[in-house]
Amino acid sequence: MAKADRYSPSSSPLYERFPLKYTSHRILDVVVSLLLASLLIYRLLHLHHHGIAWLIALSCESWFAFFWLLAVSTKWTPAEFKTYPERLSERVEERELPAVDMFVTTADPVLEPPIITVNTVLSLMAVDYPVSKLACYVSDDGCSPLTYYSLVEASKFARLWVPFCKKYNVHVRAPFRYFSVAEVSSGNGESSEFRQECEKMKEEYGKLCCKIEEATGKQPSSWDVTYSGDLAAFAHVERRNHPTIIKVIWENKYDTWAGEEGLPHLVYISREKRPEHPHHYKAGAMNVLTRVSGVMTNAPFMLNVDCDMYANNPLIVRYAMCVLLDARREEGFVQFPQSFYGALKDDPFGNQLVVLFQFVGAGISGIQGAFYGGTGCFHRRKVIYGLCPVDNTGEFSEKELLRIFGTSIEFAESAGLALKGHTNSQTNTSRGRLLDSVEVANQVAGCSYESSSNWGKPNIGWQYGSTTEDVLTGLGIHTRGWSSVMCNPYPVAFLGCAPTGGPASLTQQKRWATGLLEILISGRNPLISVFTAKLQFRQCLAYLWIMIWGLRSIPELCYSLLPAYCLITNSNFLPKLQDPGIYIVIAPLAAYTVYTLLEYSQTGLSIRAWWNNMRMARIVATGPRFLSLLSVICKVLGLSETVFEVTQKDTTSSSDDDQSQHDVASRFTFDGSLMFVPGTVLVNLAALGIGLVTGFGDGSGLGEVISCVVLLSFFWPFVEGLFVGRGKYGIPLATVGKSFTLALVFVLSFITRRPKSA
Repeated sequence: MAKADRYSPSSSPLYERFPLKYTSHRILDVVVSLLLASLLIYRLLHLHHHGIAWLIALSCESWFAFFWLLAVSTKWTPAEFKTYPERLSERVEERELPAVDMFVTTADPVLEPPIITVNTVLSLMAVDYPVSKLACYVSDDGCSPLTYYSLVEASKFARLWVPFCKKYNVHVRAPFRYFSVAEVSSGNGESSEFRQECEKMKEEYGKLCCKIEEATGKQPSSWDVTYSGDLAAFAHVERRNHPTIIKVIWENKYDTWAGEEGLPHLVYISREKRPEHPHHYKAGAMNVLTRVSGVMTNAPFMLNVDCDMYANNPLIVRYAMCVLLDARREEGFVQFPQSFYGALKDDPFGNQLVVLFQFVGAGISGIQGAFYGGTGCFHRRKVIYGLCPVDNTGEFSEKELLRIFGTSIEFAESAGLALKGHTNSQTNTSRGRLLDSVEVANQVAGCSYESSSNWGKPNIGWQYGSTTEDVLTGLGIHTRGWSSVMCNPYPVAFLGCAPTGGPASLTQQKRWATGLLEILISGRNPLISVFTAKLQFRQCLAYLWIMIWGLRSIPELCYSLLPAYCLITNSNFLPKLQDPGIYIVIAPLAAYTVYTLLEYSQTGLSIRAWWNNMRMARIVATGPRFLSLLSVICKVLGLSETVFEVTQKDTTSSSDDDQSQHDVASRFTFDGSLMFVPGTVLVNLAALGIGLVTGFGDGSGLGEVISCVVLLSFFWPFVEGLFVGRGKYGIPLATVGKSFTLALVFVLSFITRRPKSA
């Protein structure tokens, strides 16, 4: 069969799109929308009978209704994609599969321990795909000799681990997870040979962990290594002031088709950093990875994962190729949803994103396609280089290539090949190719290389200007007219560790909200792209829904303070319980509660998980997202710049069998961050106290009292941290002082408005 026939659209499709029928959800969408409209009309009709509290409630509820409509639009036409990797092997011979460059990013050896990065790299090197078609590049933005040392030692272990995984069809190929399960099984059964080799692998992995642990915190000169010359490159370097360091840790020089598998290429990269040059955080690291891989292997497809997202399904590359090689239409990228290992029961910190990916993910899959989530994503190299779907020829002169991509002639040539769709896979895996290109790779990884190019600007590479470079880059791809696919195989493709504790969880939320707001106020706002480019209208609304998370903090905070304001001033924002209008207020809340409970039940989550997520939504909205708004305002005013904050990665995980460990990990923790200051605990406690002491009067009703109590239940971790928590489980005194000052100002500002007769 000719090669063209293998990719023929008339053949059985490699993937299919199936619309989903969520009839009950659509009915509730309409019901909640009508009830919200009724509430707003009721508020307007009775506005002249009430005071400022009623007007504030109307304003906040109008915002909530707007957010709701954006969410309804996003989820209205859900769809899912099914891939058929078994058809891929029938369609394409192994030697004709395209090459894939795999990128792993890490930034801090303390917050992101090297053993986590090592496991991610090992899982990628062991995927079920021809090793001569794979190259793994690790970007170390911490310029840590410990990270490099760990990767070198891991490459030695990989020479045993990768053949073991493929020989016995091991399903979980990250060793720390494989050896943590109670029963180790293989596709070939529990033979004595397998058990012996498994014990050997476990012993070797234990030695690897010991080496890394013993090296942690020590100087490289004390390590028992034979490659001290390589480690000399790290001598006297500062984290933010050092030259480029590129090391080819392993190069596959074998011919796979002659029967020698070997390992995929493994390359360590620490890009040059100088104080006078902006480094653009993760986006800058991704662009360096793209350029370095472009002059070394130049694979037509690129996978990027965070250092803690290991490959959980060995067929992930084949699943992605089912989409990327299907001839019916070219998709811009293939995104796999984020899932987490060792997830705490009932999601106490509301960051496991199960409901978000199932319903919102399916919703955007039914429009223009999945958002780029920053990890677990396969990109076409030519799309990252700025090609549009209607401009698929990729014809550029050498002068244009140098102007767009920088001054390296070698990289310009590789970019030209990628834009024309030439895979050049056999050439790029020939002997000596990687080592021969290290000098050029050092050039394109320099911090000044981008100064005379278009890197990071609209359409070229990972985009600069936002701490959520993933969403901004994906938006640019959709804006050019590309669509994307959310691929969700079983077992799940990648597993990572969700942050635990208050500081890590809220830091992540603050970074997301800050970056999304930066996009919203920029010239790449999706509302502009609808009219000036090829972004679909409902896709624009979906992007808008996530980008205004930070703005939503204002009505959320105001609504949280409204019951306290009413109790302090003896006013009301709710109808009296005997007033029929109270049902107009309660009805949308009740319908929304049923709606969210339905989503959680359909994903198999408990009512406790639902409550935890509702609680964390309030905490996140009034804390980190409000601070993200202030941060962006300061940036606009030129008072400060936003900073990319790395989230703490945890090397431990809890299980249902270890209840005590789970209980400890589930407890809310605090630090001195300003994220814990805006909590409305003290204001609501003060309001209830004033009401109890002076009497609730005729203005405030039972509805305001109940609202205050419900809000305190949402912020119960703060109440515990205020009164009973100790150490990291208690709110620091400095934070309590700041919160007390704000609460005192709030109470004193409005207590004078309370009628004296009360």
